[in-house]
Amino acid sequence: MSNRKYNKDHEWVTVEGDIGTVGISDHAQEQLGDVVYVEVPDPGKAVEQGGEVATIESVKAASEIYSPVSGEVTEGNAALGDEPGLVNSDPYGQGWFYKIKLSNAGELDGLMDEAAYQSFLESLD
Repeated sequence: MSNRKYNKDHEWVTVEGDIGTVGISDHAQEQLGDVVYVEVPDPGKAVEQGGEVATIESVKAASEIYSPVSGEVTEGNAALGDEPGLVNSDPYGQGWFYKIKLSNAGELDGLMDEAAYQSFLESLD
């Protein structure tokens, strides 16, 4: 069972200690189509839960990435600059966007677990 949590904008976060890793869901990358560009945040950037933190462009559209949690970015995934398609091929692995030092772990309680997220997706159809 994954400890991955989701928001309604289809971003996910997994947490180890007080560091979260953030990316977009498989559903989101399917909706976007082939990803051609990703702008990840710089280390040190402070972000609020729900705030814009990154940009992703696909053959279909450009979209903002909204942070599922508040905190300070500790690392952006530099590999996406050279290989943005990792978001499509491995959205829960090598296609992550950034790591963040959580400022309020309580925010995780307001996010959906895997089962709740699947139910949310079914409600969108």
